[in-house]
Amino acid sequence: MVPQLVSVLLLHLIIVFSFSLAASDPQNYRSFLRCISVHSHYNDGLIPIYTPTNSSYSSILNSRIQNLRFISPKYPKPHIIATPLNESHVQAIVICSRKHGFFIRIRSGGHDYEGLSYTSRLINNTSLVLLDLSNLNSIDVDIDERTAWVQSGAIIGQLYYRIAEKSSVHAFAAGVPTTLGVGGHFSGGGIGYLSRKYGLSADNIVDARIVNVEGEILSKESMGEDLFWAIRGGGGVSFGVVLSWKINLLDVPPNVTVFTVNRNLEQGATALVHKWQYIAHKFPKDLTMFVTLTKVTGHETIQASFQSLFIGGTTQQLLQIIQESFPELGLKREDCIEMRWIESVLYLFGLRTTNSSLSAFEVNAAISSFRGATDFVKDPISKTGLQGLWRNIVQANGTSPSIILTPNGGRMSEIPDAEIPYPHRAGNLYVANYNVHQSQVSSSKDQALMTKNLRRLYEYMAPYVSQSPRGAYVNARDFQLGYNEMWTDYTPSYEEAKIWGIKYFKNNFDRLVRVKSRVDPDNFFRDEQSIPPSFS
Repeated sequence: MVPQLVSVLLLHLIIVFSFSLAASDPQNYRSFLRCISVHSHYNDGLIPIYTPTNSSYSSILNSRIQNLRFISPKYPKPHIIATPLNESHVQAIVICSRKHGFFIRIRSGGHDYEGLSYTSRLINNTSLVLLDLSNLNSIDVDIDERTAWVQSGAIIGQLYYRIAEKSSVHAFAAGVPTTLGVGGHFSGGGIGYLSRKYGLSADNIVDARIVNVEGEILSKESMGEDLFWAIRGGGGVSFGVVLSWKINLLDVPPNVTVFTVNRNLEQGATALVHKWQYIAHKFPKDLTMFVTLTKVTGHETIQASFQSLFIGGTTQQLLQIIQESFPELGLKREDCIEMRWIESVLYLFGLRTTNSSLSAFEVNAAISSFRGATDFVKDPISKTGLQGLWRNIVQANGTSPSIILTPNGGRMSEIPDAEIPYPHRAGNLYVANYNVHQSQVSSSKDQALMTKNLRRLYEYMAPYVSQSPRGAYVNARDFQLGYNEMWTDYTPSYEEAKIWGIKYFKNNFDRLVRVKSRVDPDNFFRDEQSIPPSFS
C-alpha cells in the first residue's frame, strides 16, 4: 500500500484507509486530516502520512529508532507518522495538531536516550503524532562565507561529508556517531572531538529557522534574542520545531593525527586513568584525548582505550606533547596515523575503512538496547575510587557496560555558563557518560537488569561528581532524574520540573522557563522532560 497522501482530492482515500486508527475520536481524526489539507500549500505537494494500517508504517517508525528497547510493544507507538517534505508541511502539522489536541513528537536522528522523539508515556489515549524530519535534510555549504545552512533532519555524518566535499581545511564541532540527528544534537549542545578547540555545536550556531506554536516561521531576527538563546542548548522541542540551522565553519589543517592506545588493568590502566584526570583538560586546545572504559569479554578485567585527535601540527609535535605531559602512556610513532579530518571522523567512530563515500557516513553502528546517564567530574577520583568503579563494571553481569570520559578545558572553559543554556563549563574536568548495553530487543526482565546495573554505577559515582546540583547532559536524557506526567491537560509545576531541570541547566533553567512562558504559554510543545511554561 502506498503512503496515505494528504490533499483535498485524496482525502476520502485517507479516511477509508484509516478507520482502524486507534484514535480517541475518529471524527476528530478526520477533521485533523481536513485541516492539514487546508493548510498545505498546493504548490508544495502532498504530505506523506502513515498510520498503523499502512504497510510502510513499521519501516518508517523503525528507520531511526537507535535503541532497540523502544521497539518493545510496552512502549506506546505514534498513531500518526508525518514525514514532511518542506517547511510549509511542518507548519500545517503544527497548526492542525494544536487545533485538534494531538501531541507531537519531533524526530531528527532518533538517538534520544529515553526515546522521547518517537514515543511517550501518555496516561490516556490522546493521539500521538510523530513529526519525522528525515526528509528535511538539505545542506548548503558556503566556503566563501565560511558558513553552512543545515536542515534538522540531516545527520551529522552527512554534514561532515558535505563540508569536506567543498574544502579539506574546514570542519564543524559536533559528535559521533555520524548518525546523530542535527536537530536534537545541536539543540542540546553537541559535544565532540573539536569542542576543546571550538566549543559545542551550539556555540557555533549563528542563525536558525523555527516553526512556533502559531505555525509561523521565525528567523533569529524575528524570534528574538531569548528564543534564539534557548534553542541552542536548551532543547529545541520545548519551544517549537527547528527547521534548520546556520553554522560557522571551523578551521582544521589538511592533515590531522589520531591514535588509539589500549591498556588493561595488568598493563597499568588504573594509574593511567588516574593521571589522565589531572592533565587531559590542560592539554593544548588542539589535542583531545577521550577514554573509553569497558569490561573485557570473558575476563574479570577492564580495558581503558585512550583515543585522541590532534589538529595542531605533525605527528612529531604530538609525540613531544605526550612525552612531556603523559609519558606513562607509552605512545609510539607507529600508534599514530595521519589522515584528513574527514577520514578521522570515521576512525573515531570506530569505522576502519577506506570507503569515504557518503554512504560510509550514513552507516549505523551495531544498534543495541541500552540505558544511559551522565555526570560531570570536578575533582580527580583517587586510585582507590577507580578500583571500586572497576569492580562495579565487572559485576554488571548480563549486560555490557561502558563509560566514556570526555575532557573539558580549552575553549569549553572559556565560554561563560550563561552564554547558552548548556552550563557545564569551567570547573569541570570531564564528562562521564555511562551506558549499559544488551545486543537484543529487551524483555521487561532485561530492561530491569540494565536499569539495575546502570543505577549501581551511577550511585557508586555519587561521591566523586558534581553536587548541588548533580549535573547531567540534556542530550543524554535520564528519567531517573525525574519527569513530567503526561495527562492531556496537565502542566507540570515549576517545582516539579526543577527537580531534573537544574541538573541539566543549573541557573539557566529559570531563564528557559521565562522563554517558554512567553513563546508557548499553553505548553503545546511538551514531553516528559520539557521546560514548563510558568513558575507556579
